[in-house]
Amino acid sequence: MAAVVQERYDAEPEAVLRTARLARPSIGPAEVLVRVRASSVDRGTWHMMAGLPYAVRPVSGLRRPKLPNPGRNIAGVVEAVGPEANGFAPGDEVYGTAVAAFAEYAATRPDRIAPKPAGLTFEEAATVPVSALTALQAVRDKGNVQEDQQVLITGAAGGVGTFAVQLAHAFGARVTAVASTPKLDAVRALGADHVIDYTREDFLAGSRRYDAIIDIAGNRGLRDLRRALTPRGRLVITGGETNGLWLGGTDRQLRAQMLSPFTGQHLGTFIASEHADGLRDLTVLIDSGTLSPVVDHVYPLAETAAAVRHLLSGRTTGKVALALPAE
Repeated sequence: MAAVVQERYDAEPEAVLRTARLARPSIGPAEVLVRVRASSVDRGTWHMMAGLPYAVRPVSGLRRPKLPNPGRNIAGVVEAVGPEANGFAPGDEVYGTAVAAFAEYAATRPDRIAPKPAGLTFEEAATVPVSALTALQAVRDKGNVQEDQQVLITGAAGGVGTFAVQLAHAFGARVTAVASTPKLDAVRALGADHVIDYTREDFLAGSRRYDAIIDIAGNRGLRDLRRALTPRGRLVITGGETNGLWLGGTDRQLRAQMLSPFTGQHLGTFIASEHADGLRDLTVLIDSGTLSPVVDHVYPLAETAAAVRHLLSGRTTGKVALALPAE
């Protein structure tokens, strides 16, 4: 099969990502083999590819990558099912997560996939799993966003952010979305009631207080974020990049969790869970028209390095997908 391979770490995608021919993965008795029709890239792709910050390497491999490639998202057709894998049959169209997903075939578990939303293309469906699951857990489960609450979302035009804006709007919140100048109309169209151009305005200035802040792409200090929260508000940090080699910004998330027990505000972070129950919840929202993926660009598998490069450029609105041939 055709697959992307990576044999060492490097921050430059063109230096380490290449296509090659590999054997199809074998599956265990409780696994499913998926013929991958599309995948997608996200910020986690870069972290696993670069091995940065170093805190990811106990998972990705201490000196070199453990897996052939850093892909996670899949949408495709079930090719084979192990005797102990229930709920799926060859020919089923599915989406979800798998290891080494930048390949024509990927092995995964039944609890990591769900039936693909009927109204989505494979490319659209492949942009959903990691980013939309993160947004759902941030907005619904950790942010506890409710009707008529004031919610601030940073990084609103990114892969997670475009889903988070739609979800907060669907839950009845009054959404303030933070993005750059070219992307303001896009996030407004997703349901934001108010937009802030962070290149021209301090999004934490002023007297407005928020019941929840979903901090996806910010790197502001906890003191500033807390000042913008109501006394019982909830801060959910899902991202925020720095150039730190060891922690890469996660120190801010750790400090938030340590401070949270000593304040009336709820300050925290989480590691998103990749599971079928969440995917099925997303499917309901997608099928009802409440949630739609925003696809910025689709690259062929052979141009995976270019796809990662485009993501890193900061010019994307929504997600970057990878398309694989049907045959």
